[in-house]
Amino acid sequence: MREGSTREETVWYTFETVPKPTPERLAALKRLAEMSDDDIDFSDIPEWTDEDFARATRPGLYRPVKRQMTARLDADIIAWLKSEGRGYQTRMNAILRRAMLADLKAGDKGGKE
Repeated sequence: MREGSTREETVWYTFETVPKPTPERLAALKRLAEMSDDDIDFSDIPEWTDEDFARATRPGLYRPVKRQMTARLDADIIAWLKSEGRGYQTRMNAILRRAMLADLKAGDKGGKE
């Protein structure tokens, strides 16, 4: 997701709801498919620098590998997580991920020793 964008700006389609391509769009795609790489003008696309690559993030479809674990949590924490309904483990993972990212960000700024 681009810096500054939000999930609300992202448009999601299913196979059933994706708009049908127009004849003009199909013709443009056909012309593009028939072009060789040498015919494509890349002059308006800036080169990526090492700094650009360092700031890059994984695409939204990336899913980290999940590992099963056993943890002992306070009963009130479990009750709170489950009170929202299904998906309490996903919520727990999201809470821990936010804490991890905040900690990593604080570490980058020298906030932790």
